Amino acid sequence: MSQRRRRSLALLTSGVLALPLLTGCGAGEDEGGPVAAGQDIATTAREKVADGGVLRWAVDTLPDTLNTFQADADATTARIAGAVLPQLFVLDAKGRPVANPDYLEKAEVVEREPKQVVLYKLNQQAVWSDGREIGAADFVAQWRALNGKDSAYWTARNAGYERIEKIEKGKTDLEVRVTFAKPYADWRSLFSPLYPKQVTGTPDAFNEGARGALKVTAGPFALGAIDKKTGTAALTRNPRWWGRQAKLDTLVLTAVPRAERAAALAAGKLDLAEIDRTGADRIALARRDAAGKDAAGKGGAGKGDADKGGAGSGGAGSGGAPAHGPGAAMTPAQATLSWAVAFGTDEDKATAEKESRDKHVAAVKRYADEQTALRNFTVRKSLEPAYTQLAMNGSTGPLADERVRRAVARALDRKALAELVLKPLGLPAKPVGSHVALAGQRAYADNSDALGGQDMQAAQALLADAGWRRGGKITEPAGAKAGPESAPQDDGKTPSGPGTGNDGLYIVGQDDEANGDPRSAAGQRPQARPAGPGERPAAAAPGDAQDRPSPVLAPAPFGAQQEVSLLAQAARVAAAGTADAAGTADAAGTADAAGTVDDGKRSAARDGDAADPAEGTPAPAKQATRTSGAMLAKDGKALTLRFVLPAGPGSESLRAVGDRIAQMLRKVGVNTETTKVADESFFKDHIASGQYDLALYSWPATAYPATDARPIFAKPEPAADGSLLVEQNYTRVGTDHIDQLFDQAVGELDEDQSRELIRKADARIWAAAGSIPLYQRPELVAVKPGLANAGAFGLGSPRYQDIGWKKPPTAKDKKK
Repeated sequence: MSQRRRRSLALLTSGVLALPLLTGCGAGEDEGGPVAAGQDIATTAREKVADGGVLRWAVDTLPDTLNTFQADADATTARIAGAVLPQLFVLDAKGRPVANPDYLEKAEVVEREPKQVVLYKLNQQAVWSDGREIGAADFVAQWRALNGKDSAYWTARNAGYERIEKIEKGKTDLEVRVTFAKPYADWRSLFSPLYPKQVTGTPDAFNEGARGALKVTAGPFALGAIDKKTGTAALTRNPRWWGRQAKLDTLVLTAVPRAERAAALAAGKLDLAEIDRTGADRIALARRDAAGKDAAGKGGAGKGDADKGGAGSGGAGSGGAPAHGPGAAMTPAQATLSWAVAFGTDEDKATAEKESRDKHVAAVKRYADEQTALRNFTVRKSLEPAYTQLAMNGSTGPLADERVRRAVARALDRKALAELVLKPLGLPAKPVGSHVALAGQRAYADNSDALGGQDMQAAQALLADAGWRRGGKITEPAGAKAGPESAPQDDGKTPSGPGTGNDGLYIVGQDDEANGDPRSAAGQRPQARPAGPGERPAAAAPGDAQDRPSPVLAPAPFGAQQEVSLLAQAARVAAAGTADAAGTADAAGTADAAGTVDDGKRSAARDGDAADPAEGTPAPAKQATRTSGAMLAKDGKALTLRFVLPAGPGSESLRAVGDRIAQMLRKVGVNTETTKVADESFFKDHIASGQYDLALYSWPATAYPATDARPIFAKPEPAADGSLLVEQNYTRVGTDHIDQLFDQAVGELDEDQSRELIRKADARIWAAAGSIPLYQRPELVAVKPGLANAGAFGLGSPRYQDIGWKKPPTAKDKKK
């Protein structure tokens, strides 16, 4: 495994979003332009934040390891490290690395020739919790553990360390000189976090010693008890901290699955939690109901009304049903029927119906109580340091032709797709223009012109040039497609457990317990998880346009319309007979353009299964000529692309985007067959293995694109066994030139020149059309009132010591 791959994999596995992913017109503070959305953290001066208190902060799981450089490190590992270990460089609000004055007085390149030398001047007060000064010995131990020369260290994040030649003490104990054998532009990415030599000094200590405990730390917080039973990890104020004292006494990281966070917030178990769109909608409805703005009235009904199908928080909707929550979809007729069965003469049915009604009453009451509590929370919003892309598998099938990939890209209205997800949330909906950075970061430049924007005529011309024609003859068996023939159509699995992402958009590299991603043979674990679990969307009050379920939360009705159309056509075919069936093939093929195949539900005919033996073997018959109609065909095959999407709860947003893309492609004659697969198999069985044509997933942004983006877009190389080594390039699209530009950028010490090389690489990636960035992912965080300096951090790093509870307003403040 290459050193480049190891760093990227660790970055992705750890899910470090705040640490590692407007055209730039030149160097300076404005390079990269403004951020798409700023931080929403209730910024408050420290003097207005009270000393003391406890904050309960939701995490997905407790970490398997506290060593961020190991393959199974996750987002919780990174959060703990950020609070208890030295971070020499942190990210500002624009996602740009800046020296952390708590640890560094200065860090700079002091020599370029004959070799690069970086001089670190440490804060003279910086000490480990055991009283020892932070110094060169810690740097040396970490370098030796991570440079890849000693295989006894089980590492997953090595890039950059292998370029170091030596580390030595400077003129004083507070100076550390790092000499590089090869120049390294991303030197700021090194030694963050910095572990004490007790952790990195020996393979045993590195591999096992820091998995469950950190005896020596050096942050504003120290690591307290990790309780697997309660699912909590306590961070306590560090008494040896030399910087500004942490405002909180204790920060309790609490493992709560995302689908359960609304209930946990309502129950008082959490104060701060990243939530999905459904959770944000619930809080918005609760606050609206509390303000008395619900058209149907506020508050909940009593038990008697609940027995009639009612009582939820939010008042009554049509026919007396609750406006949202349990029972919102129940009609008066259904409520009457339920009452009739419950009090009917059939005792068995009556007993069963009464039990069902009792459960319903309990669910309604529970929902109403939760809504009452949720009205006290605020949702803070920004955009995550990650973008969602349309990935095109260029290794086989029609998408192996660059012209077809470019045509697919030119058919997309990226702004409309961004608006579909972000506009309902009140967030900026500008498409992402770079694969390697986000707006605000210095490497960012909108290079999408290298491919071009939406242009239906250009897309059709590219497809025609590639030999795809409308009305082409179809000679392949009915149901065959032009995509990878070996691709398993579905795995027959049903997604288990709660949802797996806060908005259903998969992000490669963020660890989540629901992923089910296996570790590779090398001990690494490629990560891909949905960004949030997702609860069922709450229905809005009739007539309230703003509160209707967003198309982001549920698939568009297009698939249902096609199903009706197909059923109608099937009926006509059955009536007309076999001869007419061939004549209607054009219409059936067109309808299949946006066909949807659920896991394990493909028909036998479509799978090519043999006919029922009971019906006998029909004599071979000459197949009537079929054409592709309004869709495209070539060499007897229709242009059908397999669009793989996750089927689980929490992926509604993802599927809505997929539906819209399918409609856009249909306009240029491209069929898409949407295959919904189990969440746990989405990445490992489809994306990583290349069993897809089109897919949607996300990459984290990075402050160090020369290092971290390189493996994502590296040209695949053949292995000795004939397989393809793709690193993290799951589109299998790459060029030698792109690789060369990244290699030049990582070794270029002139920062302006390095960023220009990165932008050139990005333009080439756009032109290759394997990955099409769509939009920056939304970040939604539920926050208890009074919490300061925390919430939606956007591209920036949390400053843990400043987080706390606001002081009560003084009489003077009240007068203002």
